[in-house]
Amino acid sequence: MGEKANAKAITFSKGLHLSWDPYAALGVPKSSSAEDIRKAYRKLAKELHPDVRPNDKATEERFKRVTAAFNLLTDAPLRARFDRGEIDADGNERPQFQPGGFGGFAGAGAGARARGQRGDVFEDLFDGLFSRGGGARGFGQQRGEDVRYRMEVDFLDAVNGGRRRVTMSDGRSLDLAIPAGLNSGQTLRLKGQGLPGVGGGPAGDALVEITVGAHPGFRREGDDIRMDLRISLAEAVEGGRVPVQTPSGAVTLSVPPSSNSGDLLKLRGKGVQTRPTPGDLLVRLMIVLPRKDDAELKDFVKDWSGRKADVQR
Repeated sequence: MGEKANAKAITFSKGLHLSWDPYAALGVPKSSSAEDIRKAYRKLAKELHPDVRPNDKATEERFKRVTAAFNLLTDAPLRARFDRGEIDADGNERPQFQPGGFGGFAGAGAGARARGQRGDVFEDLFDGLFSRGGGARGFGQQRGEDVRYRMEVDFLDAVNGGRRRVTMSDGRSLDLAIPAGLNSGQTLRLKGQGLPGVGGGPAGDALVEITVGAHPGFRREGDDIRMDLRISLAEAVEGGRVPVQTPSGAVTLSVPPSSNSGDLLKLRGKGVQTRPTPGDLLVRLMIVLPRKDDAELKDFVKDWSGRKADVQR
């Protein structure tokens, strides 16, 4: 019995002493905050990610180790258990020896079984640490952590929708679909584009918080857009068709005769391109008089019979 027990003791003890240090893997001290650990991981992930250094097995293994360390140390309960020595860096339970060496562990029940039923004290000790099939009970699959980004989107892209090439924190580039109608403060979720999982678990997501940039000519109100359109005095008096640059392209607007500054015209479906019903473009007319002195216009106004007509102010 003694020879068999010693053999198992050496095997397990060797596993304990060779257990790797997650703090050393990330290059941080044990006193590091969760934020310090995240910063260290992101720096290493940029250097070690398989997409950056393909076909490099050693780097790939180190990346896996760094990721496992990150997942352990950013899980507060697991980190506390590791720091207390209750689990190793792979999440496996460690034996809790009592004072007095190997003779005083696990209570009387284990000792009785060691002496009689199984003849192997270490099989009792490790029974809860190993699966029935003989393999170590591992850390298990864990989903990777989500990563948050902030991004400013062009006003017209937010109105019409589009695509944008973005670079992730680990150096990867991908095309981001921008849905029409996007607002500041909304968050786009990129499935599986966060930090890698551990133990074959799924990757986390990338969460992109959006800020929509301003536009010099358009103002958004819900799904509608407002703009000012400068027209000449002749166009205001006589009416006519005037070109307008909308958020989705150039169109022609019919200005009715006798239009005034401040009149509001509507171009249906030319606002925010939400589905199934796009918003409208609301066009406010602004009459622009000639900048230079126009003697002909002055003479006309002087002789104009309507010059003293009542004007609501």
